[in-house]
Amino acid sequence: MFGMGPMELGIILVIVVVLFGARRLPEIGSGFGKAIKNFKAGISGEEEIDVTPENEKVDHGDPPDSASS
Repeated sequence: MFGMGPMELGIILVIVVVLFGARRLPEIGSGFGKAIKNFKAGISGEEEIDVTPENEKVDHGDPPDSASS
């Protein structure tokens, strides 16, 4: 894998643990996994993403008539 053996991968893992701390690694891994999943979904175009702001999604019924006589 890119000419890296188990020793090099171990050193990289130790450096990552020192930089980010053992508590934040699951958080970072989860975020990275979600990013890859969303990227793949965006590339395949299978799922449309609703980008309508939350305040415009609420249906308030019919708008009042603004025309006056």
